[in-house]
Amino acid sequence: MASFLAFAEMCQALSQTQSRLQMAELVADLLASLDPVEAIIAARFTVGRAIAQGDESRLNISGRAIWKIVAEMTGAADQGEEIFAAATDFGEAIEIAMRLRASEPAPTLTIAEVERRLNAIAAIEGPKSRARKLEALRELLQLATSVEAKYIAKILIREMRHGVSEGMLLEAIARMASKPVAEIRRLHMLEGDLGRVVGMLRGAPPTASGPTATVRPMKPMLAHPVANIAEAFAAIGPELALEHKLDGARVQIHCLRDGARIFSRRLNEITPSLPEVGAAVAPLLERGAILDGEVIATDADGHPLAFQELMRRFRRIREIERLQNEQPVRLYLFDLLALDGALLIDRAYSERFERLSDTTRDAGLELVGRIVPGSLAEGERFFEAALAAGYEGVMAKALASHYTPGVRGRGWLKIKRAKTLDLVIVAAEWGYGRRHGWLSNYHLAARDEQNGRLAEVGKTFKGLTDEQFRDITGRLLALKTGETAGIVAVRPELVVEVAYSDIQRSPQYECGMALRFARIVAIRDDKSVAEADTINTMRREFERQLVRPL
Repeated sequence: MASFLAFAEMCQALSQTQSRLQMAELVADLLASLDPVEAIIAARFTVGRAIAQGDESRLNISGRAIWKIVAEMTGAADQGEEIFAAATDFGEAIEIAMRLRASEPAPTLTIAEVERRLNAIAAIEGPKSRARKLEALRELLQLATSVEAKYIAKILIREMRHGVSEGMLLEAIARMASKPVAEIRRLHMLEGDLGRVVGMLRGAPPTASGPTATVRPMKPMLAHPVANIAEAFAAIGPELALEHKLDGARVQIHCLRDGARIFSRRLNEITPSLPEVGAAVAPLLERGAILDGEVIATDADGHPLAFQELMRRFRRIREIERLQNEQPVRLYLFDLLALDGALLIDRAYSERFERLSDTTRDAGLELVGRIVPGSLAEGERFFEAALAAGYEGVMAKALASHYTPGVRGRGWLKIKRAKTLDLVIVAAEWGYGRRHGWLSNYHLAARDEQNGRLAEVGKTFKGLTDEQFRDITGRLLALKTGETAGIVAVRPELVVEVAYSDIQRSPQYECGMALRFARIVAIRDDKSVAEADTINTMRREFERQLVRPL
């Protein structure tokens, strides 16, 4: 079995390499040298996935918890500020602290052993589960060398910082298998999990562990933002449909003979949290359908509520009957990915929607409001009516477009009146005055697609209620990785939807741009960091501005 140290040393080499080709070669060589099972694990570890996609939420290990264990093991608690000041990231801070031990253990961990222990931590439930998880993590770290501990921490907080994004890993996998990158991307679209892709290519036997082992959710197809209906017509052409854009959460529903399985956009199973959704699709269980849709929160009279209200229901498994009465949800469907055991993702959207309509007609299921406009003017009237009715905006979909899981295809576009971006909180400052005691000035970052890192684009303390300030303060402190001069660095995990007036040039930020008058409009617990908006998206929005602030 391959040593975990070999994996850590590869990551070290990646962080010192600038060439994309050399990075892909390093990863491909390691994956090819491992046995199939360990190659599966190493592929996930490389992009900071501790266990199979969709299962990560069961780990529930924060950077703060890791640091506390390491500080207790090494006596580094009093040196924390100096260590974090000297380190370039959280993982390096862990490595520096681990070097304070009286002696360095011999490297005995294997890649498979690290995954086995992480899966065991994820499986811990019940009374005192938190304490038992942390004790199991302590036992793992005690066996690790300093550099191994560095990368165990990085994997757990999903902050590898070696330049290998998911896209580059797919290139490395293609090189490993001597297959075209397009073929590997297609396989990943259908499988969803990078480890499973490697396993299929290396001939590994399928695993039977994890809640998604027998049902494999596909990543949702994503949409590009455009400024208005005219731009959507220009990009797609006149052969398009317009749909209401709901302020809800994406769900993928697999209808099986033994019941429905429901997955979030992050591929976490949420079936127990939404029993009314499972009941609603019961008429389709015999059809083997895979449905794509959105759930929204409603009040007792059926009127839609804000997105934040919906989050009370997600991943809740206790007191569901009470919550069903207090916080009901409503399902709207807009796509059909499979029917009668056959995938439909390569069929035209127009055909998929027609079959969705026919399939759900007698089941009493609701579809999103939709038109196929005969002209730009009709499309603009639909958009204005959607805004007047309280919708976020509309989706424009090419009638001929295929469904591309996990891809932000040009076949789907989203149009909203408000300018918003989904950004990641990477740090926060302690407030003063009324906000004293809260982390209330949030450092916002977008994804840089070129290097896979996060680049700051602004700050804001606006848009939240006192209750939300308190809630986010607690959440960010659980993600804390260090603090300097009142600025708390956090593990980049919390995604927020940020409204802004425009984008301006700014020498303050490395990307050269900053948001003006930013305010948080929603906490997007349903989105991962990988789904945050990019620097390229910001650049396109900046170019669209008719008047660019100096």
